[in-house]
Amino acid sequence: MSTQASGELVGIVEDDAAIAEGLALNLRLQGFRTFVVGDGEEARDRIISDAPDIVLLDISLPKRDGLWVLERLREAGNLAPVIVLSARQDEYDKVAALRLGADDYVTKPFALAELLARVTAVLRRTRITGRATESVVQSREGETREDPMAESGAVLRFGDIVVDLDMRTVARAGKPVNLTRLEFDLLRFFCLSARRVYSREQLLREVWGLRQAGPARTVDNFLAQLRAKLEADPERPRHLITVRGSGYRFVPE
Repeated sequence: MSTQASGELVGIVEDDAAIAEGLALNLRLQGFRTFVVGDGEEARDRIISDAPDIVLLDISLPKRDGLWVLERLREAGNLAPVIVLSARQDEYDKVAALRLGADDYVTKPFALAELLARVTAVLRRTRITGRATESVVQSREGETREDPMAESGAVLRFGDIVVDLDMRTVARAGKPVNLTRLEFDLLRFFCLSARRVYSREQLLREVWGLRQAGPARTVDNFLAQLRAKLEADPERPRHLITVRGSGYRFVPE
């Protein structure tokens, strides 16, 4: 289903035809191309084959639910940005979606303008992080960097962690660490902004691309995920530090 010859492609995975058609219409009016899928199994195959620029994924679907779709995509190495849509208020579903690699989570009923703003924010963030890191770290061109952790080849090191900014890979004690797109974006931001304290609102703006207030709990969840993957003792972190009443700070030592 598409009425635009150009524009970014949005995959809409929603079994409620009225909601799906309404989203598709409004997205096309904004210049996007769209396709609509109504069940989980078809959604997985369609997303892999059509490679949309972003996916709007409902959790409650026939055959297979949205979390199953998301997990299968990430297992297959598909990193398409995903905004999960759900009528469920359960915190478990939100945390599960974020842990599986969702880029955002929107609870129904939602305001159309807010959803469109979130689509734009995720796409903007994807374009920024998808480009080479020349505006921040230009080691391969021999430019001088101020960040004391930066090494040749845009590789940052702290403790037993090695972060390759260009390849978007992370290793801990020589073993690969699988991070979602947003987990890596957050870690990269901290690595390049070491020692400074950032509030949750600042992180939502700088990393998530949200220009208006967002769910601060989202930041907490992502920090917990990064600590679980990178800290020797997540309960007593050495690098990803909570500054009570202020936010978070990254300490490379």
